[in-house]
Amino acid sequence: MFSFLKSHPFSVEAYFESSLVLAFAVPKEKLENLIPECLTLDLFQEKYGFIAVAIVQTKGLRPKGLPEFIGNDFLLIGYRIFVRYKNIDGRSMRGLYILRSETDKRKMELLGNFFTHYKYKKVDLKRHENDGKIEVFADNSDFKIIAEDSGDDTPLPDDSPFENWKQARKFAGPLPFTFTYKKETKEVLIIEGVRQNWKPKPVKVQEYEIPFLKTLNLKDVKLANAFIIKDVPYHWKKGRTEIWNG
Repeated sequence: MFSFLKSHPFSVEAYFESSLVLAFAVPKEKLENLIPECLTLDLFQEKYGFIAVAIVQTKGLRPKGLPEFIGNDFLLIGYRIFVRYKNIDGRSMRGLYILRSETDKRKMELLGNFFTHYKYKKVDLKRHENDGKIEVFADNSDFKIIAEDSGDDTPLPDDSPFENWKQARKFAGPLPFTFTYKKETKEVLIIEGVRQNWKPKPVKVQEYEIPFLKTLNLKDVKLANAFIIKDVPYHWKKGRTEIWNG
């Protein structure tokens, strides 16, 4: 009865204090079965698709236009695949398909699952940053990321398919759109994000353990890049729906 509420029925805004993003390169044939029929993988050299793990510290998350003091602060993790969608006008749109979301607050789990299809789960997330060292971990799982802001000389990850940071930057976002698909009706929900001050800075990942990726049973997964973005005003427009024509 209230399923329409899951279609992002109003604009939302927040301030991203920080967003730490790790992108993993995966052979395209390993990812194709994880996205719906209306989407295609956003590829590098026609060989690799990408799963991004984004840890976002948000401030003042609320319906757009309402005062900041009624907003909420959350720590979020999003597991997303880089994709493309050709809309009814023939335009190729670059964006994300969300596999799962995690948050440190029960309130975000409840509201996120009520107003979106992003599959939120509450976990005991913690984030610490000191002298350029960033640690994110969860007390109730083996999730852990340790990264370091080591300046302009930060090397690419050892197994990265990219030759340089300029190539890697193309897969660091921002990707303007997020897509959800309802197969029974062939409805594609399109949500557009609008941001300011998006300036990704490379970081060196010292250690990571990401249990959700293991549940996907993927092979030949390589850490491709890692960036941090700070101090970003962000908002998501109201979702809009169209019928995919195949």
